[in-house]
Amino acid sequence: MEFTELYDRYFAKVYNYVRYHVRLAAEADDITGRIFEAALGGYDKFDPSRGPEQAWLFGIARNAVADWGRGRSRRGEVALDAAAEREGTDPRPEAAFELREREARLLEAVAGLDERARDIIALKFSSGMNNREIAKLTGLGESNIGIIIYRAVKKMQASLEGKL
Repeated sequence: MEFTELYDRYFAKVYNYVRYHVRLAAEADDITGRIFEAALGGYDKFDPSRGPEQAWLFGIARNAVADWGRGRSRRGEVALDAAAEREGTDPRPEAAFELREREARLLEAVAGLDERARDIIALKFSSGMNNREIAKLTGLGESNIGIIIYRAVKKMQASLEGKL
């Protein structure tokens, strides 16, 4: 597979993974760009016998998000209303407002998870990886991944109960 095919196939998934961790679209854009820059730089060294390209690419993405997390200010989280910065095409302002409110509540629920659970939830729902693939990428057991996802979803449901 050529790099352009890799980019086309995984860009949206990588971007969504980053957005689970980074609330501002501009920052997510920058981080995603750095991920694909690093992937392009190391693409000639990629060895398919060591694992699938998706795992390799999301390994780069996890490291980039971790680097971002270490480098950001520890003063506090980004305001949730900044997450509403999205290009909308819905002509009805009420529907757009309702969608932004739902997104903000969902991001708030995700932010309530610990870092490990947030990372695993992001891998599961942004990349489409199954539990076995996530286990290989994270070094955790497959059943442990399932338990973490179950508990994280339950915690998010409790947080969202009555809010959506």
